[in-house]
Amino acid sequence: MMKSEAVTAYETVPTSAYSSPARSLGDTGITPLSPSHIVNDADPNVSEQQTFLVVVAIDFGTTSSGYAYSFTKEPECIHVMRRWEGGDPGVSNQKTPTTILLTPERKFHSFGYAARDFYHDLDPNEAKQWLYLEKFKMKLHTTGDLTMDTDLTAANGKKVKALEIFAYALQYFKEQALKELSDQAGSEFENSDVRWVITVPAIWKQPAKQFMRQAAYQAGLASPENSEQLIIALEPEAASIYCRKLRLHQMTDLSSKAAVNGYSSSDTVGAGFAQAKEHIRRNRQSRTFLVENVIGEIWSELEEGDKYVVVDSGGGTVDLTVHQIRLPEGHLKELYKATGGPYGSLGVDYEFEKLLCKIFGEDFIEQFKIKRPAAWVDLMIAFESRKRAAAPDRTNPLNITLPFSFIDYYKKFRGHSVEHALRKSNVDFVKWSSQGMLRMSPDAMNALFKPTIDSIIEHLRDLFQKPEVSTVKFLFLVGGFAEAPLLQQAVQAAFGDKCRVIIPQDVGLTILKGAVLFGLDPAVIKVRRSPLTYGVGVLNRYVEGKHPPEKLLVKDGTRWCTDVFDKFISADQSVALGELVKRSYTPAKPSQLVIVINIYSSELDDVSFITDPGVKKCGTLRLDLTGASSTNVPARREIQTLMQFGDTEIKATAIDIATSKSVKVGIDFLNY
Repeated sequence: MMKSEAVTAYETVPTSAYSSPARSLGDTGITPLSPSHIVNDADPNVSEQQTFLVVVAIDFGTTSSGYAYSFTKEPECIHVMRRWEGGDPGVSNQKTPTTILLTPERKFHSFGYAARDFYHDLDPNEAKQWLYLEKFKMKLHTTGDLTMDTDLTAANGKKVKALEIFAYALQYFKEQALKELSDQAGSEFENSDVRWVITVPAIWKQPAKQFMRQAAYQAGLASPENSEQLIIALEPEAASIYCRKLRLHQMTDLSSKAAVNGYSSSDTVGAGFAQAKEHIRRNRQSRTFLVENVIGEIWSELEEGDKYVVVDSGGGTVDLTVHQIRLPEGHLKELYKATGGPYGSLGVDYEFEKLLCKIFGEDFIEQFKIKRPAAWVDLMIAFESRKRAAAPDRTNPLNITLPFSFIDYYKKFRGHSVEHALRKSNVDFVKWSSQGMLRMSPDAMNALFKPTIDSIIEHLRDLFQKPEVSTVKFLFLVGGFAEAPLLQQAVQAAFGDKCRVIIPQDVGLTILKGAVLFGLDPAVIKVRRSPLTYGVGVLNRYVEGKHPPEKLLVKDGTRWCTDVFDKFISADQSVALGELVKRSYTPAKPSQLVIVINIYSSELDDVSFITDPGVKKCGTLRLDLTGASSTNVPARREIQTLMQFGDTEIKATAIDIATSKSVKVGIDFLNY
């Protein structure tokens, strides 16, 4: 909404309803011209002019990351990045851990396994000087007031700028990918040949999505002038695009109710898991995946208007998205805005840490993490591989090796042995084995999964209550955490009677492959739900009895109501990609030489004034009105304002119809 106000005044004035910023300066205001609402469809001229030789998608995950690519000349071949040096026992390494190491001088040193191994081999006293970061992506989700200056804390307690770390990581992927492409092509690959796609959780708020784009600009993947070289894709949407292509032999259907090949359905699930495991084992060897240019069998069972849910469960977050099919091309329409929360597999690690605190004492664990950071990383790696061995039907215990320095440091710290601590603690399902291991019963391991899985199931239950989500045909379970048989079983048990639960085979790579497909054909997602309400601040004619008296502003004998929020689009309204929403305004005072249009957003749908709680300023358009001779300017000068809704970016434009002057601005959630 446009408020007429000086920007400086805005910063200093408290936003209570009684001290309207408009009072300080009523000279840049605008008022709607009737008719105000002209919504027009996606602009046909926004087609892609640029051509790229290759699409590279980066799945920047909380726990692990990777990239995949496809040449635009052979879009049916998706190549997953080269194998990374230094895998972990019991963990497939098509992706690399999201870990980064900076030297004591804060220069980039290494990423992934290399960062972890190097950090681990440092002398403990030297290690304290180096900055090691892991699982830092969650910070973008959990920080309420994210800005370009938000900090992250390294393992040694030192602070670094989040933007720098994200840019370093993206730059690392850029270099790896360009190198691999150049090696493959036998000639230098330029960055300008590449269209980049970075995936982010759909439940991230707008500032976090914009932050990712800024980090990518800093890493040199694209630039603000050439913003279409980079697409920010939503993780569940990418998964959804890939799931459309699935053939029957590329997935496990947990809900085959009828006896299949003579198995009863209870055997089927067991057999399904076994089959899925075998597939995963075989697929690890291959790096190039053929995506047939067909609609998969599952998809061919779907009819116009059918709905399905994509549950994307990763390391940090779980994202739920509901899509609906639009025929004939099978475009996707988002039916219900993305929901979810911080219920990723990290929750299981957190429960393990709580268990260790219960046995050995919180004071010891805190000290151990600070004094022996590399050994702590080791312990969590050992836990990770056992975590992946957890299964609903497991009967034999899981052994977790305790690093020697854990045992040693504990004895120094407490004056008695680890073994003694285990005997003394009343945690009866964790025992000490003579080989120096923690021995956990399967029930103990399953208990660590329970809080996270319960949160996911509860969230899905809420979602299934929504009217838009009734009659869902399929539930696709994707993301790294979807590999967990405990989660698969819980989802099947809770929702198997409502819809078919489907797990793509190489479930951890689903998002990566879908993101490549999205980069090859961005038009496949046609309709999204706007996460926020957007509008501008305007002056309206004051109506006695309708407008609050404290909003009255009298200028040159005209009575105005200030601070009105003039809505462009409401939260959860459907927005076609590329859609333009137009409004026309006129300067509040004919003699004005400049107008300032301020753009605001709110998570609420029902907003009347820009001073309402929760309304945030996210853009300013300043238009100079000089330059038109008074003879050809109509009495009510028309200023057209357009908002165009793109992937995660929104662009606003103001045009002075009399002079054709225009100004453009990208909506900015980080700098206001």
